[in-house]
Amino acid sequence: MDDKASVGKVSVSSDSVSTLNSEDFVLVSRQGDDTPSTNNGSDDEKTGLKIVGNGSEQQLQKELEDVLMDSSMEGQTGAREPSEAMPTSATSEESLTEDISLTPSPVYSGLMVVAQKPEMSLPIKPPQDADSSDSSPSTPIPEEDSILFSKLTYMGCASVNAPRSEVEALRMMSILRSQCQVPLDVTISVPNVSEGIVRLLDPQINSEIANYPIYKILFCVRGHDGTAESDCFAFTESHYNAEIFRIHVFRCEIQEAVSRILYSFATAFRRSAKLTPLLANPPTLTPDSDIFTFTVSLEIKEDDGKGYYSAVPKEKDKQCFKLRQGVDKKIVICVQQASNKELIIERCFGLLLSPGKDVRNSDMHLLDLESMGKSSDGKSYIITGSWNPNTPHFQAVNEETPKDRLLYMTTAVDLVVTEVQEPVRFLLETKVRVCPSSERMFWPFSKRSYTETFYLKLKQIDQKERKSNSDTLYEVASLESESERERIKTTASPSIRMPHYGSQGSIIPSPPEDDEEEDNDEPLLSGSGDVSKECGEKILETWGDLLSKWHLNLSVRPKPLPALVRSGVPEALRGEVWQLLAGCHNNDQMVEDYRILINKESPQDSAITRDINRTFPAHDYFKDTGGDGQDSLYKICKAYSVYDEEIGYCQGQSFLAAVLLLHMPEEQAFSVLVKIMFDYGLRELFKQNFEDLHCKFYQLERLMQEYIPDLYNHFLNISLEAHMYASQWFLTLFTAKFPLYMVFHIIDLLLCEGISVIFNVALGLLKTSKDDLLLTDFEGALKYFRVQLPKRYRSEENAKKLMELACSMKINQKKLKKYEKEYLVLREQQAQQEDPVERYERENRRLQEANMRLEQENDDLAHELVTSKIALRKDLDNAEEKADALNKELLMTKQKLVDAEDEKKRLENEAAQLKEMCRRELDKAELEIKKNSSIISDYKQICSQLSKRLERQQIGNKADLDQIRGKVEGCDRCRELFSKEGTLKIVSTSKDISEEYQDKEKELLKHQLREMELELAQTKLQLVEAECKIQDLEHHLGLALNEVQAAKKTWFNRTISSIKTATGVQGKETS
Repeated sequence: MDDKASVGKVSVSSDSVSTLNSEDFVLVSRQGDDTPSTNNGSDDEKTGLKIVGNGSEQQLQKELEDVLMDSSMEGQTGAREPSEAMPTSATSEESLTEDISLTPSPVYSGLMVVAQKPEMSLPIKPPQDADSSDSSPSTPIPEEDSILFSKLTYMGCASVNAPRSEVEALRMMSILRSQCQVPLDVTISVPNVSEGIVRLLDPQINSEIANYPIYKILFCVRGHDGTAESDCFAFTESHYNAEIFRIHVFRCEIQEAVSRILYSFATAFRRSAKLTPLLANPPTLTPDSDIFTFTVSLEIKEDDGKGYYSAVPKEKDKQCFKLRQGVDKKIVICVQQASNKELIIERCFGLLLSPGKDVRNSDMHLLDLESMGKSSDGKSYIITGSWNPNTPHFQAVNEETPKDRLLYMTTAVDLVVTEVQEPVRFLLETKVRVCPSSERMFWPFSKRSYTETFYLKLKQIDQKERKSNSDTLYEVASLESESERERIKTTASPSIRMPHYGSQGSIIPSPPEDDEEEDNDEPLLSGSGDVSKECGEKILETWGDLLSKWHLNLSVRPKPLPALVRSGVPEALRGEVWQLLAGCHNNDQMVEDYRILINKESPQDSAITRDINRTFPAHDYFKDTGGDGQDSLYKICKAYSVYDEEIGYCQGQSFLAAVLLLHMPEEQAFSVLVKIMFDYGLRELFKQNFEDLHCKFYQLERLMQEYIPDLYNHFLNISLEAHMYASQWFLTLFTAKFPLYMVFHIIDLLLCEGISVIFNVALGLLKTSKDDLLLTDFEGALKYFRVQLPKRYRSEENAKKLMELACSMKINQKKLKKYEKEYLVLREQQAQQEDPVERYERENRRLQEANMRLEQENDDLAHELVTSKIALRKDLDNAEEKADALNKELLMTKQKLVDAEDEKKRLENEAAQLKEMCRRELDKAELEIKKNSSIISDYKQICSQLSKRLERQQIGNKADLDQIRGKVEGCDRCRELFSKEGTLKIVSTSKDISEEYQDKEKELLKHQLREMELELAQTKLQLVEAECKIQDLEHHLGLALNEVQAAKKTWFNRTISSIKTATGVQGKETS
């Protein structure tokens, strides 16, 4: 190698390196292959950080291997892959510097890099020259297995809320760079392994200033090109056990060295593959070399009412937790590995809790996770979850416990471990006692946590069985606790708990058979089994959140959907979820087509009617002849037979349609049925004389040969072929014979993952029944498939176990393609071996049938075309007639408008005349009123005068009478004639004369009074007549005004207004 080591095209610009989970870096496994892999994320890759990029990490690693490691490390890395080893250099000891040429290149998979300056020179001093280390930007230290970067300035640190946000990191970088007043010169030491520590050193005395473990560093970023921060980089770290996040900012004197520093961080993020290389021929393991020991401790904390949570006490003698009733609690689990090579815990998959002991997985209830991550010393992994004991699920451990009794409580934690195929579940069973919430607790010397030791045995996965895109290296062979081991030792016939994990070669225990009806030879009726709609509140909330997000973007399935579907869709939500999975959320056109199709005649009507009565006879909705269920089922089958003329109705479709009808209306059920037949490829099984179905049988037999070879050989010995027992499995999707709970779960998986799920379920059925089938002959096997097998899964627990097994089986699609090609080759060979005449006759018959079908389709299309043309011509004629009628109506409307305008003018003139006449009558009435008012006033004046006159006369008469009476009393003679009252005392003759005189006077006065009364009555009569005339005039005036007002609102005026409006709109459109 020359003195000037050329580092191939390294571009330097805005880089960022981040982790993908909450605490640790997600690592990809790389196998020990001597050739650098060009397939990112493949099995051949080395362990590295999953980071976004557009190029190849191997390309950059190859180009930078001259400067990443010192030649002195070569002897220590003999077991490393060639891509990691440092080539020997031919540099002389007298050489003081090496010029490294940096030119732009594509970005690579470890760092997001953009080209910057095309030609820059970066001096590096050799590691042998210790005196000049200050001027070297990177000096490896072999004994510490790290790389030193000098000429750096520490700009400071600050707290951040989003530790993995590049935007916030760049913002804090800009702030700290601009506000830094006293920069600190430092040297940074970056380790080569994930177990190392990043150290800040004083360049003068080489003493440590600060250190940050790699597992606490969450994110690395550098400044954008063209900005003042282009020579800066920063990393964020979790401070005080992930409760606080801080960012540290550095500036590099040599700007081009920033990219190399970030690459060193990316290298440190990888788990060190050089410490445990995967050789082609691994050494023989000792019996315990594949066993990993873990110590798991459980601590329960309760709310102390002061805003804090305190650990609950634990009775020493009985080893049970004392819990208070109705108090919020927290579960804290600490997992620490005690032996063997360290396994990296990526995250907690779930924290579960259930009252009782030996509980089923379905009885466990998920707790809300509050935090997860490594402890401050990095030796253990801590998970904290909140527990609300007042929920109905935990009622058993929230009721006061009698003093002579204890309860059991089961806690489980699922952990995702790097390189292990599936989550690892640690199960802790503890005793608890529930006390009243008011009881005081004393625990000054009690042990507050429960600790259990677990032994995890891993089995390495063969290279050929490993997924192409997976970084898993191991699968769980067994997991047992110390308590289980002790129980096994102390019991004479121990009952060993079967591990939750299984490999393809492991023995799968058969589910227990149901107690009832097992000795009955009658097959299970289709449509059997009850499916409960009850579901856990937490599960419904999870599904509700997912569906709400899914409805925002129906074109993209949510990421958590497959995992939830594998656990089974809640029965109450299946109708909606199935339609969304099938893509029937916008099926208005299909609904319209269905309503048309059900009115058409089907050539297979008799076959449909015959099968309807045999579909789900055990279900209440379909058992009544002529009922709603059978009617809807008949319509769907008939509509599909008309819709898909090539396939039509095939026996078995009614079972699938019935399953859909149990969850949605018939229009939506028809839409989903069409999607399953066309988009999911089910109709392909019915085409070309069931050619694709026979291919599926061949694929199933080849899978049996690989996964269940002993059962496969047994079937060969008894001449049992796949089509003899699996036809209904494929054609009806298991809906014809199996209980509904299992059927619905299979449809869940089918709509989510595709028709290949049939192979998973079929292999699961064969695996669980292997022991029984190996004991049968040909007739017994057929009977077993027909009778016993469906009955085994009437139990919901058995069906759940089967579906869990089916979901856990990984069937490679490439393998299915390979088997399909094998089948086609075999068919071709069979075709070549048979008689050509027979082959040609068969091909001729097939072509004749296809020709007849195409001719029929052509006739139908021609008939439809002619019918469409006739309909279009008829519609066109109708449109022209309608246009002519509208034109005539428009002319008539215009004429009516002219007439209406003339009528309007005439009515306006009449209204003006009426107004004038009313005005004259009103003036006349006002004059008459004034005249009557003057008469009334005169009459009142006369009456008052007459009254005064009468009073004066009465006073005068009285005075005269008194005067006469006085004279009479003064005369003696007159006194004799008159009494004191004024009456005469004379003889009757004189009395008669006096009375006659008085009568005459009275008559005269009465006559005058009658005349005055008559005159008064006439005056009153005239007054009343005047008032009546005034009222008549007012009435006439009101009628006239009403007539004028009504004239303005006649229908004719309204017609004129509407015509004007229509004419105005048409005028605008014309213009």
